[in-house]
Amino acid sequence: MNTRERVHAIMNYEPFDQMPVVSFGYWTETLQKWKEEGHIKEQTDFDDSMSDWEYDQINRDLGFDFNWNSLYGIRRGLLEPPFPRAVLKTYPDGKQEVLNEEGNRILLKSGTASIPKEIGHTLVDRESFRTQYLPRMSYGTEVLDRSLYSRLKEENNTREYPLGLYCDSLFGRMRNWLGLENCIYLWYDDPDFFTEMVDTIGGLIYRQTKNILELGVAFDYAHFWEDICGNNGPLLPPEALAGIAGPHYKKITDLLHEYDITTISVDCDGKIDALIPIWLQNGVNTMFPIEIGSWNANMADWRKTYGRELKGVGGVDKKIFAQDYQAIDREIERIKPFIELGGYIPCPDHRIPPDAKWENVQYYCEKMHALM
Repeated sequence: MNTRERVHAIMNYEPFDQMPVVSFGYWTETLQKWKEEGHIKEQTDFDDSMSDWEYDQINRDLGFDFNWNSLYGIRRGLLEPPFPRAVLKTYPDGKQEVLNEEGNRILLKSGTASIPKEIGHTLVDRESFRTQYLPRMSYGTEVLDRSLYSRLKEENNTREYPLGLYCDSLFGRMRNWLGLENCIYLWYDDPDFFTEMVDTIGGLIYRQTKNILELGVAFDYAHFWEDICGNNGPLLPPEALAGIAGPHYKKITDLLHEYDITTISVDCDGKIDALIPIWLQNGVNTMFPIEIGSWNANMADWRKTYGRELKGVGGVDKKIFAQDYQAIDREIERIKPFIELGGYIPCPDHRIPPDAKWENVQYYCEKMHALM
């Protein structure tokens, strides 16, 4: 069996010969450190603009079979022209106020890799949404790289790795543009405007997903991104997801089913338990990356509640890569019962962080390849 066949078998509860070893990618600082250590030679530099596909050689050198987050489909973020990135102010201590590509004013501190502090936003009302953002969100057929999809179509019957279709985000993008607090307040203060934005985004996602599927590429799974949970649960009320975004998820997943795409995942960190039933009811059946966190998320507990309808990719504690081989062995033993449930593929529960040791990741991949 090849990797594509193995993934299909596992996600459909069928026999398979070997567990595919799946990656979720790396932080830029991780790759820069590994390059300085001499493990990576083919890249001169790394930055946040690089796509997950550009890490294929690194994946192979470490021993990963493929990256679940390497996707084709709707372009992430705003279309051209995005907001022009510009330094608005430099402070005496070296900090910089920057307008980023999403229209947010952020505060950057040299030498730090954490998420920058947001200090202002372009999206503040209906007028700014309609004039500044909507023109940058027009997912028309003209933005499709037809030569790319033609090549992918030619590989339909020979491809040995699974191909994922990216279906963007109903809430995540909007949260990024507004800022988390503003997004939450908007849900309470102006639900009509909140709904207008979700409806607009949902309609555009459906249209572009349909445009891509009609090009004839055989996708093996589809994938949404949200990141709308923290360590205590959802950042927005579950009823917002159910009542406003739910119908859009359902319309899009019904479309995917028409093209025989039955594994449909969502990327959401944090404690997602309150949102799982809403996603399941609307056709999203695979949770990713199953961040363990302090709440100890795992497939076994979810499976008791939702049965075999719920599938998963992830759930491997990324912190083990900074430790030793014994920690990796213990983690693999911990997840073995989840593998036996079926419909589950282990994967680090987030991008591999900068404290990870190259040789530890290689060892993890070797041990995972030995699993049946």
